[in-house]
Amino acid sequence: MNKHIMLAAGLAVAALLIAHGGAAAQDRDRSMATVAEIPLTGDDGQVVANHAVKIPGPIDKLPGVVTVGNPNGKTALVEFYDLNCPYCRVASVDIADMVDLDRELKLVLVPFPVLGIPSITASRVELAVAKLGTAQQFYDFHRKVYAQRGVTDGARALQIAHGLGLDAKALNKLADSDQITETMIAHVRLGNSLGLAATPSFIIDGVAILGYPGRNRLQAIVDASDACGKVVCN
Repeated sequence: MNKHIMLAAGLAVAALLIAHGGAAAQDRDRSMATVAEIPLTGDDGQVVANHAVKIPGPIDKLPGVVTVGNPNGKTALVEFYDLNCPYCRVASVDIADMVDLDRELKLVLVPFPVLGIPSITASRVELAVAKLGTAQQFYDFHRKVYAQRGVTDGARALQIAHGLGLDAKALNKLADSDQITETMIAHVRLGNSLGLAATPSFIIDGVAILGYPGRNRLQAIVDASDACGKVVCN
């Protein structure tokens, strides 16, 4: 990564903090992590935080958001994630399996870099991949990041993307652009407005699910959505 990306990342950090709306909004988001409007327990038996949300518009149409699986699928699962989130790493394997097995599942991936500067610099590259690559290349990138161990920063993300056949110079140039910064800020602002106080967080049928509930519970939620259009069938 060239030194300008690190400078841009520093500016992005400040902008992201502004987008979060300061300490009061962060305190509110932390409190949302304890809310469970719908009685859900995860695979570990613990209560899964969740709350109803009003989506301002189609998330899958936003810049930097990529849809994989069946783009016309009956069930849409939106995931907000950070490339350095360990729970997102676990979830990625299970969700990839769900996408492979369920031909009606539409997975909407929203980069949500909230865990520090390495995540921000990696996401700059990730958002460049979203723009310059295909949806499949983006998903391959996504899965390869999580298949690795350790911290993923911009340099490591660029290496992974280049390994998928994408032009490193073009990625580097785009990753260092104001356009990517604005896209990143928009994603974090959206996640904040929806009260997503954990990574990963999922949106399905107007409900935000905070944290990874485990493969069995997430599959049950998707199955309920498919069967009755709600996260839990009555």
